[in-house]
Amino acid sequence: MRISRLIALFAGLTVAISACAGGSEGTPERAYSGTYIYGSDGNLQNGFGAQFKDDPGMLEGMKGTAPAVQLSSDFRARLAAIDPNLNDVIFAGETYDAVVVVSIAAQLAGTNDPRAIARQINGVTTGANVCTTVAECLGHARAGRDPAYRGATLRHGFTQVGEPSTASYGVFHFGPNNRLDNGKTEFLNTGNDKAATTEAPPPAGPQGGKNNQHQLVLGGLLPIEGGLSFAYPPMIAGARLALKEVNDAGGVLGNPVVWKDGNDFTDPKKALATVAKHKADGVNVIIGASGSGISLGVLPEVIKGGMIMFSPSNTAAALTNVDDSGLYFRSAPSDILQARALADVMLRDGLRRISIVARGDAYGEGLMNGVKKELAAAGMSESDIATFRYDVGENGLIGKPAQVRDIISQITSAQPDGVLVIGFEESAEVIKGMWKSGLKFRR
Repeated sequence: MRISRLIALFAGLTVAISACAGGSEGTPERAYSGTYIYGSDGNLQNGFGAQFKDDPGMLEGMKGTAPAVQLSSDFRARLAAIDPNLNDVIFAGETYDAVVVVSIAAQLAGTNDPRAIARQINGVTTGANVCTTVAECLGHARAGRDPAYRGATLRHGFTQVGEPSTASYGVFHFGPNNRLDNGKTEFLNTGNDKAATTEAPPPAGPQGGKNNQHQLVLGGLLPIEGGLSFAYPPMIAGARLALKEVNDAGGVLGNPVVWKDGNDFTDPKKALATVAKHKADGVNVIIGASGSGISLGVLPEVIKGGMIMFSPSNTAAALTNVDDSGLYFRSAPSDILQARALADVMLRDGLRRISIVARGDAYGEGLMNGVKKELAAAGMSESDIATFRYDVGENGLIGKPAQVRDIISQITSAQPDGVLVIGFEESAEVIKGMWKSGLKFRR
């Protein structure tokens, strides 16, 4: 069933509940039974649960959505061979796909020139020759044929602006040990494959033998430190797996693809230094940044440096139409799609009053506004949806603790039926603060 139909279904349920329990004149308000806690891709990982090691069971019952597909057992096994201790896989597949797509595009372009590679990227996902392995897709490219790559997470083609036309979201639940309960995970599909671009890519470039002048150099701009650091292990594992398979298949233009590590610090100001170093080191394509706000902050410098930025985890809707000179791409879907999936999850619980608290950046505010719009479209009164934002400081962590304490006080007093917390590592402090304020969490 499409998500839009699910929303319509649960909208009717919500209105019915409101009519029965809405407190008509002379009818006492129902007793407050607590609030459901919801999250999104920035805090629905086992690495986030590690922030609660001194608070056993606090996250039990928290649920929400994150871009995710049912990764094949084969892909998971290959990923485990790269990192046997991997704790999460969120954005591992998207990172793998980002590296593979740019490698195929560079082979098709016949050069490591970023602008020539960029003109091939969308076509790699929409060609006439469907291929599912790195070796097969690179074989098409070397023969001058137009591949249609279908990878770990990429199921349909990119849109004209270089992002997935369809998406799959996992609905995740935390169990009593503050870890995700995989047995409860379900998947929702959204988007429209007809939104994929139909524009033909340029003809393939020269496909001769080894070209020492055109070695493809990729640079990571990933959260080695900061508020998204718990997401780094799956992302770098995905990148390393892709690099291994590309190079095992003969590399690009007869050369092994080179990787240069880079830290985005979960901080747009600090990430600028990494961008500058990548430019000095001859990087052609940056894989990252991790957070949407970081990418928006550094993208002008990336463009000025003539590099491609390809993010596996940016989801802010603001990036769909950003002025990018044709050099920005992402393998993660827009939050326009996630907002629909997340609203559906919340509507299933028949909520009457909702509070949404989000980090004050493009990701947090964009998803917050998108969810509010979807809830209102489903029939919920805007007066029953309270929204709050908090400032982020260095390394993407909480900038003003007093501001967060005030938000928590307001939410606790309002006694909502559900609270959606949109953030990264720092959002753990919001959840802990609500718990310690006495707000009852429903399981």
